[in-house]
Amino acid sequence: MFKKILIANRGEIACRIIKTARRMGIATVAVYSDADARAPFVRLADEAVHIGPSPAAESYLVADKIIAACKQTGADAVHPGYGFLSERTSFAEALARENIAFIGPPVNAIAAMGDKIESKKLALKAGVNVVPGFVGEIDDTEHAVRIAAEIGYPVMMKASAGGGGKGMRLAYSEQDVRDGFEATKREGLNSFGDDRVFIEKFILNPRHIEIQILGDQHGTILYLNERECSIQRRHQKVVEEAPSPFVTPAMRKAMGEQCVALARAVGYYSAGTVELIVSGADPSGESFYFLEMNTRLQVEHPVTEAITGIDLVEQMIRVAAGEKLDLAQEEVRLDGWAIENRIYAEDPYRGFLPSTGRLVRYRPPEGQFHQAPFADDGTGASGEAYIRVDDGVYEGGEVSMFYDPMIAKLVTWAPTRDEAADLQVAALDAFEIEGLSHNIDFVSAIMQHPRFRSGELTTGFIAEEYPEGFHGAATSPETLRHIAAIAGFIATARADRARQGDGQLADPLDPPYDWSVTLGDVTHAVELGEDSVTVDGTAVDLDMEYTPGERLVDASVGSADYGVKVAPTRGGLRMTTRGHIHDVRILPAYAAPLARHMIAKVPPDLSRFLICPMPGLLVALNVGAGDKVEAGQPLAVIEAMKMENILRAEKSGTVKSVNAVQGESLAVDAVILELE
Repeated sequence: MFKKILIANRGEIACRIIKTARRMGIATVAVYSDADARAPFVRLADEAVHIGPSPAAESYLVADKIIAACKQTGADAVHPGYGFLSERTSFAEALARENIAFIGPPVNAIAAMGDKIESKKLALKAGVNVVPGFVGEIDDTEHAVRIAAEIGYPVMMKASAGGGGKGMRLAYSEQDVRDGFEATKREGLNSFGDDRVFIEKFILNPRHIEIQILGDQHGTILYLNERECSIQRRHQKVVEEAPSPFVTPAMRKAMGEQCVALARAVGYYSAGTVELIVSGADPSGESFYFLEMNTRLQVEHPVTEAITGIDLVEQMIRVAAGEKLDLAQEEVRLDGWAIENRIYAEDPYRGFLPSTGRLVRYRPPEGQFHQAPFADDGTGASGEAYIRVDDGVYEGGEVSMFYDPMIAKLVTWAPTRDEAADLQVAALDAFEIEGLSHNIDFVSAIMQHPRFRSGELTTGFIAEEYPEGFHGAATSPETLRHIAAIAGFIATARADRARQGDGQLADPLDPPYDWSVTLGDVTHAVELGEDSVTVDGTAVDLDMEYTPGERLVDASVGSADYGVKVAPTRGGLRMTTRGHIHDVRILPAYAAPLARHMIAKVPPDLSRFLICPMPGLLVALNVGAGDKVEAGQPLAVIEAMKMENILRAEKSGTVKSVNAVQGESLAVDAVILELE
């Protein structure tokens, strides 16, 4: 067995690998860039080596620096995690030349499966179903337009070396191809050092199903059931679960055996994932097609660990050391249900714009939740539902523009799918993040969505269910009454605290116990007695405690339980629960009539300005002063967190002035240009 492992990665995956290695008695080495000097994974490792500036191209992607760190520390093996160098054949070959073990598959398998174009050719030869498309290199945009027309729209353009949702564009028309082909090439080159693109048919009503593969160097290859990863945004997975609510036992067996045959054809060992696109329009479940194979650990591997009880990182280490798998296919279990939500630094209320900055407050859910021990056996000793949080950030730390925007992964396991989803909602309510925008409300809304609960998923779920953008989870009138009751209780507690303070100087005044609580356009009358609470004249059963200043409040109203994040505002409270932000105005009942005469402040019209929505690099500027523009026309492209974002004109007009230049790094809200 290895004595010391270097982790050629960062963030939560580095922490996760270090924990398993430590449990196995193996020393660990972290490598870090300038931006990660104080990151948790650096402190968690036994040793740490600085490898360069913040940009990944100058640190984590420089193989020579990783190998130098191995030599400096005496590491005899490298675990690459995912992303960065994990699927670079040149890196695995360089390690072999230095007699350093690569904890991953053989070089020939990485080469065969890591290249999407070549992998499709191999899959065709092996008799595996593949999506109709053009398997070969595309010369230029005009060539891409001709190919797309021959295949038939819609089509998907993909970077050949891509992964993680980057370097992908969906095209419904020739104009979409013309607009997106060069951007796809740039993203492939910037993220993977390879600008080759291929085009394939986009399957209607598609579900994204993937099979986890695990093999050793002695010829054993297993499939560890499937994961459903259909809920995606811009082809980036957001929610993953295992098993899939769509896959039947017969379908699971057919998929698994086909994926094992493909892996065997390239002599695969270690952990890997075969991704399949499945037509949800086919009720038989037989229309599944090979999409790609990721020759590495996946971000979503914890849900497979939860239902099988297998620590995938441990098995990767043991396989790399030459050990045999001590498991047969019939022994692979499928126990309960696991769901993973990716917590991203992005603002779902503003079109999912990336968010960077300092984590002023970071408190993962704990307390009332059963925390899974690391690499839990799937159910724990008692079969009790649990949560698992994989993260690599800390309170006071910074989410940088240089890397992926993922803050953490929240995983829940329970005996049933609904129970796992309910636990997600409760844990998300207790997840405190302040200082930057995040998607907690959004994923909570998905967990509660009737279509998610029904299991009727496709990769178009988000676009179809939130066509006008995200504005908070749906909230019933009953829930609004419950929130009003909680707000009235909080207002009373705050008023009572103020009364106690006033009592130091003068006779105490009884605080008001009757409140006018406004949520949105609806005002509720909330009355609190010594032993009763009424909302709009109807008694409610409220059970809660609150001390002024608390940020997170647990309350029960009738049979409903709420975890409510509370922040004071002028005239009321901001209360966030169950995926919805409630800006609540609270007034004593006697003062409510006066509020009707207050004048509302109208926000200024900024539509003539093109404003940078996030910190990033201006990689393209399409217009100049004096140019005529039409509403919806692309004006500029901002690159942030390894993704390109097209900025379009909100209205037609003439460019009055341009305030930025291509190649400039811009701050959030910087004015790029102004229309007359």
